Amino acid sequence: MVIRPAQVEEISGGLSPRSLVLANAEMKALAVASGLRGDLVLGADTIVVLDGEILGKPRDRSHAAEMLALLGGRTHEVLTGVCLLRAGTLKRCSFVESTHVAFRPLDESAIGSYLAEINPLDKAGSYAAQDDRGRLIERIEGSLDNVIGLPVARVVAALEKHFSELPGG
Repeated sequence: MVIRPAQVEEISGGLSPRSLVLANAEMKALAVASGLRGDLVLGADTIVVLDGEILGKPRDRSHAAEMLALLGGRTHEVLTGVCLLRAGTLKRCSFVESTHVAFRPLDESAIGSYLAEINPLDKAGSYAAQDDRGRLIERIEGSLDNVIGLPVARVVAALEKHFSELPGG
């Protein structure tokens, strides 16, 4: 396995949240697959959605604090778009995974303490579920792996269903 970050400008608006994560995942997978032949490529994109509005990655720490204040005491949706493709072929499988995440009520002190411990700038919604330890998240309905950034069980199922042939086949 080789990890190659896609050098693409992500789409940030103009589409529904589900269409947006799927378009970004496909764009990333296609960018990495260009010039390859037969390799299996996975592209993914994760966003946080609250009341139909996309909360992407924060601009700065102040923006991160604003996002966490919005999420506090409420339930939001985490969407991950995934695109699997066989480079050099038309073989492709794409899907969107959805998980609902309920946050505890948060005050300024809790938000400040949390932000002092993590780097929120590369995280959709300004938080990292893998580093939460119960500080923000009260309940998760769906895949925790999806909230972390990749719905592993669903990816494995898609690989088995659509790409079970030998590499290059």
